[in-house]
Amino acid sequence: MRLLITAGPTREPIDPVRFLSNRSSGRMGYALAEAALATGHEVILISGPVTIPPPSGVQLIRIETAREMYDAVRSHLLGCHTAIFSAAVADYRPAQTASQKIKKTADTLTLQLERTEDILGSVRSQFGFQGFLVGFAAETENLVAHAQDKLQRKGCDLIIANDVSQSGIGFDSTENAVTLCFPDGQTTALPRQSKTALAHELIHIISSRI
Repeated sequence: MRLLITAGPTREPIDPVRFLSNRSSGRMGYALAEAALATGHEVILISGPVTIPPPSGVQLIRIETAREMYDAVRSHLLGCHTAIFSAAVADYRPAQTASQKIKKTADTLTLQLERTEDILGSVRSQFGFQGFLVGFAAETENLVAHAQDKLQRKGCDLIIANDVSQSGIGFDSTENAVTLCFPDGQTTALPRQSKTALAHELIHIISSRI
């Protein structure tokens, strides 16, 4: 089985030296790729800028921005049976990128932002993907309600939700605890554990539903 997995953050440039980004380390996505490879699957890993090495045997596609990830997903989705979107893609980017470094001349600076591409929302509606679709939801409140809403809006078969307001899990951590949300309204909580162990459990669950 061929899987497409996205991982890491995106960087949206403000000027040649500054950018908007987030705290995603890419560890969860990379752990999922490694677990899938260990199970005998073929993996295409589309990764934002991270500092961890890719798993041996993965087809790695490196990107920087949300637009680049959108294009990479569109180009590599064909032939994949499952797509797992664990990347923390920026929701907004500067409407204009300065060609030169912005100088510190004023007491305040206003940036106008615009929405980035809705990658997960495009997979069914624009790219015509018919396989098993998995999204992630990083939330700080109303975890299950927000995850179920995202599942319906994006046409997912599974949303993996994690509460990033809890210390020690999620972004910039080696551990995670998640709640799985399915289209029939069922939920399954997976307790705090290493992202490596969690990834193996998630790949097993996903494989059993395909």
